[in-house]
Amino acid sequence: MFSADFDYFRAGSVAEAGELLAKHPGAKLLAGGHSLIPLLKLRLAAPGAVIDIGRIADLQGISVADQLTIGALSTHAEIASSSDVQQHAAALADAASQVGDPAVRNRGTIGGNVAHADPASDLPTVLVSLGATVTILGPDGKRSVNIADFFQGVMMTSLGDNDLITSIQIPTASADQVTAYAKFSHPASRYAVIGVAVTLTITNGTCSDASIAIGGLVPTPTRCKAVEDALRGQPLSTSTIATAASTVINDLGDDLLGDVFASAEYRKAVAHVYVRHALTTAAKRVK
Repeated sequence: MFSADFDYFRAGSVAEAGELLAKHPGAKLLAGGHSLIPLLKLRLAAPGAVIDIGRIADLQGISVADQLTIGALSTHAEIASSSDVQQHAAALADAASQVGDPAVRNRGTIGGNVAHADPASDLPTVLVSLGATVTILGPDGKRSVNIADFFQGVMMTSLGDNDLITSIQIPTASADQVTAYAKFSHPASRYAVIGVAVTLTITNGTCSDASIAIGGLVPTPTRCKAVEDALRGQPLSTSTIATAASTVINDLGDDLLGDVFASAEYRKAVAHVYVRHALTTAAKRVK
């Protein structure tokens, strides 16, 4: 299918992108294109203007200071191969390496992925587990939004019409912290049927804190409070992991997603398996 007609603009800077958004109400931003272009071709989106931000240098790059900062235009391949991401947010490198295929990973961006807010995406689930923050530039200047507050529903976010994601910030990992990501991948699309991200703090062989998020079968990435509570104060033994993973059913409400490939009931029934996989991978990373 072909998209509806639209005007195309290429922004040379963040400021110019903001000006173009203000001049063209309802315009869509184009970064890597792997979220927007399918919507255009299916006519699920028909903006009057598309603003290409893909070459803005200020939106690129990965750096570490007091936190890990990932530019909105950083591709999945760049994130997966970054030594800084691997050191401070290994789960994010895990997830980025499993997105789509090489063509998608080399063009798709973290900013576009987060802004699209597809419940079957990998990165949002990991970012919730890591306690990330989204930096957004809008008409009133820059603001920071906690990632858990950013996602508001299926393909719904807190972004305003003239807002632009500039970067993602992630707290740097402490020496006693480990992270991991595991997913049940759709064999055709490679989207997450179920995705689980874990961030664990291990003190003297015991889990002193946990942040676990699940995606794919829920409208937005969801923290697994019951699993977290079952882990705190416990050693990461095989039995502890299995017991904690089984409690994920208490974290899943009635608003579960399903399709012809995997029903909501099936996803709910096997969710604990992928929680266990993620926890087991994290446990193996404990030094």
